[in-house]
Amino acid sequence: MKKTSNKVVLIGAGAVGTSFMYAAINQGVAENYVLIDAFPQAAEGNALDLADTMAVLPTSFTSIKAGNYADCGDADVIVITAGRPQKEGETRLDMVAGNAIIMKSIAEEVKKSGFKGITVIASNPVDVLTYVYQKVTGFDEHKVIGSGTTLDSARLRRLVADKLKVSAQSVNAFLAGEHGDSSVAVWSHATVMEKPIFKYIEEGKISQAELDQIREDAVHMAYKIIELKRATFYGIGVCLTRIVKAVLRDEMVTLMVGAKLNGEFNNKDVYTGVPAIIGKDGWSEIINWDLTKKEQEQFNASCSTLKESIAKAEVAIK
Repeated sequence: MKKTSNKVVLIGAGAVGTSFMYAAINQGVAENYVLIDAFPQAAEGNALDLADTMAVLPTSFTSIKAGNYADCGDADVIVITAGRPQKEGETRLDMVAGNAIIMKSIAEEVKKSGFKGITVIASNPVDVLTYVYQKVTGFDEHKVIGSGTTLDSARLRRLVADKLKVSAQSVNAFLAGEHGDSSVAVWSHATVMEKPIFKYIEEGKISQAELDQIREDAVHMAYKIIELKRATFYGIGVCLTRIVKAVLRDEMVTLMVGAKLNGEFNNKDVYTGVPAIIGKDGWSEIINWDLTKKEQEQFNASCSTLKESIAKAEVAIK
């Protein structure tokens, strides 16, 4: 098998991180993988377990091992999922202080390694921690990507599809803003089989009240899953794989990732879920949609909520 330069380092070998790794190796995303964890035995055990797939995968990989931060130096992509998990009844923003301190320590070690590639972050609260990581490292903001509302939008698409009895892949619907309770359903840009969602309302196939409930269900899906099985990880694992694949393949595809606003959507100095073009250099451009007045107000409120948490994180990491 021809060895390529594609090397992915995972920091945080818990349920989210290993779900990403399992999805990535099944999709043949990279050639070489390294797992880093605060508990080295967890990284080593998961690396050995995942290595057992090499002989039977249709598209295999070259190597997978437990490692340390020195392995980040020549990596193409680092995926960070480290941090304590969300507890039942807890919002993502409740986790900000403790996980900000963890993220600061990770950022310092990654910077020390000489890493020059792209970082993809899923640690919660992801918008705030992506901001912390970029600030601590000083890396080019375009090379730091949060998972944003990729998962939230996938949930929204599935729920709309269930209601209209179509494939989820036929639905383009988006949650923007915080990966959390204040995220905004951008119905003004939603389509089903390329037809605007408001046409389905006019035809009586779905109502605005039903769309509002679908938004609530999508936003609170994590709480339901955590209540049922204590954690969510498969969905975000696949979403992280999608982002990393877009980077390594230089796809220049638009995804709902966490990118840093610099005036787009009338907000700035905050990482949050927006449509951005993803390729080998990270996110290259934010697609600045025209929002309705109500959507813009909701988006502004979401960004304000995040900035309050960013201020708490900055206090925590001083």
